[in-house]
Amino acid sequence: MTALDEIKIGGLGASRRRVEDNRFIRGKGNYVDDIVLPGMLHMEILRSPVAHARIVSIDTSKAWAIPGVRLVLTGEMMAKRNLAWMPTLSYDTQAVLATDKVRFQGQEVACVIADDPYIAKDACEAIVVEYETLPVVVNPEQALATDAPLIRDDKENQQDNVVFDWEVGDAAGTDRAFAQADLVSKIELHYPRSHPSPIECCGSIADFDRSTSKLTVYMTTQAPHIIRAAVSLVAELPEHMIRIVSPDIGGGFGNKVPVYPGYVMSILASILLERPVKWIEDKTGNLISTGFGRDVYLRGEMALRKDGKILGVRMHTLSDHGAFFADAQPSKFKIGLMHSAFAAYDIPAAHLLARGVYTNKAPGGVAYRCSFRVTEAMFFQERMVQAAADDLGMDQAEFRRVNFVRDDDFPHRTAFGFLTDSGQYGKCLDVGLEAIGYADFQERKKEAAARGRLLGIGISTMTEPLGAGNSREYDILGIKMFDSAELRVHMTGKALLRTGAKTQGQGHETTWAQIVAHELGLPAEDVVVEEGDTDTAPFGMGTYASRSTPVAGAAVAMVARKIRAKARKLAAHLLEVSEEDVEWELGRFYVRSAPNRGVTIQECAAAAYSNMPDGMEPGLENVAYYDPPNLTWPFACYIATVEVDPQTGVWDVLNFVAVDDCGVRINPMIVEGQIMGGLTEAYAMASMQFITYDAEGNCVGSNYMDYLLPTAWETPGFELHEVVTPCPHHPIGAKGIGECATVGGPAAFVNAVMDALKGFGVRNIDMPMLPDRVHEAITTGRDVSGHPPVRQDD
Repeated sequence: MTALDEIKIGGLGASRRRVEDNRFIRGKGNYVDDIVLPGMLHMEILRSPVAHARIVSIDTSKAWAIPGVRLVLTGEMMAKRNLAWMPTLSYDTQAVLATDKVRFQGQEVACVIADDPYIAKDACEAIVVEYETLPVVVNPEQALATDAPLIRDDKENQQDNVVFDWEVGDAAGTDRAFAQADLVSKIELHYPRSHPSPIECCGSIADFDRSTSKLTVYMTTQAPHIIRAAVSLVAELPEHMIRIVSPDIGGGFGNKVPVYPGYVMSILASILLERPVKWIEDKTGNLISTGFGRDVYLRGEMALRKDGKILGVRMHTLSDHGAFFADAQPSKFKIGLMHSAFAAYDIPAAHLLARGVYTNKAPGGVAYRCSFRVTEAMFFQERMVQAAADDLGMDQAEFRRVNFVRDDDFPHRTAFGFLTDSGQYGKCLDVGLEAIGYADFQERKKEAAARGRLLGIGISTMTEPLGAGNSREYDILGIKMFDSAELRVHMTGKALLRTGAKTQGQGHETTWAQIVAHELGLPAEDVVVEEGDTDTAPFGMGTYASRSTPVAGAAVAMVARKIRAKARKLAAHLLEVSEEDVEWELGRFYVRSAPNRGVTIQECAAAAYSNMPDGMEPGLENVAYYDPPNLTWPFACYIATVEVDPQTGVWDVLNFVAVDDCGVRINPMIVEGQIMGGLTEAYAMASMQFITYDAEGNCVGSNYMDYLLPTAWETPGFELHEVVTPCPHHPIGAKGIGECATVGGPAAFVNAVMDALKGFGVRNIDMPMLPDRVHEAITTGRDVSGHPPVRQDD
């Protein structure tokens, strides 16, 4: 008997095929819309066609008259049940159905429940709403104007359109740093609204059973337990009488974390009608009304010494939250983790001022594959770094190297107060530069310029805080951001693992089993993973903000270790030696003095049910709740080379190199898939993808004619490299990878295009860098802003 081969049993480091794909590629996934319950009714929502207007009247008589209509709900009816408004995850309130006025185009005004969705849709169109239009606000500058209309006049003591003012850092120390600077570099940027755009839209099936008073809701949610808590508050039902089931999810990216009005309406309708009520959102409804990402403006300043050392950083951000402050983020941080900017750089002083405002747009915020505004933070950081290097006339790679936190400086306290624990930033940069051919790029650029071609190279280096959860600082709605795992090893040696996380494409069913294989030596194929049912899963905070491996994955490792500790006692009993004489190697325990005498983990499992020592409880199962001691900090270096056509403004990616240090890689193949998917989304944001608005508040981007998604045809190829620096406080040394490429990638593309245009006197082109914007910058020599409103006649 010898230790098992970890790769052969599918443990850490094995590129194991995703087990969930067996059903997905065969069309056998089980999504909310696949579920059909006896007597089920269907709900459709009537949305406002205007962005800001008082509701004069709502006439639902024609809708009620249509055969098959079972219920028509309006804001007035919801208000009688104290359900017209609901709390948001940011301690604001949001209208479920509008009562006084509508505050963005696409806001929910009424809903119809009928025998089938077509009848419900027809009945929605039969509802007559009279609106009295009001002035519209579509950007923060308009919102803060002295004559701006008050958007949230429903809120007591709300005198303006300011949501919050927040600051962090050392203002006085930063002022002193700027006073000592040889040069101050400045830049203004806008990170536009974008949308996660999952393949599957939001939806729910609410099923209230009057006989048991039990409410079951099948729902597209990334955080079932948090939703259950929110539903309990809104519906005034105790949590143990609410079951949230999140089946297979067709993509989330943060879009399926919030509580949406459609969920609440379907629940109320089921309670009133005592029948299941299904609501499935259409694509326009999803794009126009659900959780957006980004929409943040920056004024950035950097104090520089002439030798390239950064002395201090000032950041002033202005975030557009739409009509309601509905961000899903830790309660303590009003602008998310924007202050994680410059964590990879050794900067003595920094100060961040942040202001959030209401506008007549759908509520937006931190959604879309990022850890609470970190995507904006890293984009702003790397655009500021590029501009500073240009202002100094310094090589952009060398400027970064001069200011990196060095390998022997960890743990490192950042200027904004975060504690980073490990990294090899210089090594990652070196690997990327070598792979892209940086040493001779400038020569190639000069040769291309002589032929009328514009080449550029852009670098983005960043470290992202993942795994928000240490209970000292992180909570949502007062609930600490820990996570959980429950492991049950049956007497046959097969295992069932349940976690409080919720996969939506990350591969939990595959990788969680690999962690168990690593810790216990059970073959990964013998471990079944279940998530998403609040009646069976241990309480957890769900999956978003790259919390999977840093928090839930850690909980899996910890519960497996609890199981191994009990199995060790069983092994001692079976081997008839003291526990102190028992050693462990993958898959088996053995006697220290006689290595050939041993028992397998499967034999221990059988003994837990049939041959346990006196005084020991039967069974081999346990639960672990993991409260991370700190965030994890993966690092990445992304480098792009591009060619810009000066005649058309079209730019093409020539090469893209990604070097990721995400700590220990559980499944290298899944990690690479996550990186490639993230880089595709980064390319989309840099080149084509955004939501914008015209002066009347009409959403430009409510369909896939306007909101562009890259296909395999447009998406460039990516060359991937790795550096491994284990996280010192994570049980298996992993740091997480799900968001890094989306977070760090956009700046590499933008920096490359700006490098190509360096000779034209252009400092910034707002994303997406559409060909017409690039062409305008080339022909005018001026920066090009992309903030709304846009002209519809362009």
